[in-house]
Amino acid sequence: MPFDLQPSLTGDLVAVRPLREDDFAPLYAVASDPLIWEQHPNQDRYEEEVFRAFFRDGVDSGGALAVLDAADGRIIGTSRYGGYDPEADEVEIGWTFLARSHWGGTYNRELKDMMLRHAFRFVGSVAFLVGPDNLRSRRAVEKIGGLLSGTRDGMVLYRIAAGAYA
Repeated sequence: MPFDLQPSLTGDLVAVRPLREDDFAPLYAVASDPLIWEQHPNQDRYEEEVFRAFFRDGVDSGGALAVLDAADGRIIGTSRYGGYDPEADEVEIGWTFLARSHWGGTYNRELKDMMLRHAFRFVGSVAFLVGPDNLRSRRAVEKIGGLLSGTRDGMVLYRIAAGAYA
């Protein structure tokens, strides 16, 4: 069975579905908050034209997901599967951001749990690339069991193996 890079998944707090062209306006409404990007390598992503390129890349990737608040169906962010490598038995999860109203761990934790469980149906390892100065994201990946595994392309590389994820 091939890896479904754009599943629809539902949890108690969040739901994900494939990112669509008509998601730009509500997703940009979230992304236009400069504080979301303050530790990110691309700190200007709150600017509309910069975000538009990020959004286009996501739609074109075939792995981008809209993250919705399960309570009201509002778009609260995005995440993505990328770099699927069947020979290495690995996929990457990243490009994630959530509205600050949904920070604090529980929403991101459920999102990543759903995405990891889905990924481990197809691969034995999931990689996360995080900007070295993005301490919020690094802590979040460590909280879900990501183990520091080196660097790649100037980013910090974490991995979670299927057998190590509870």
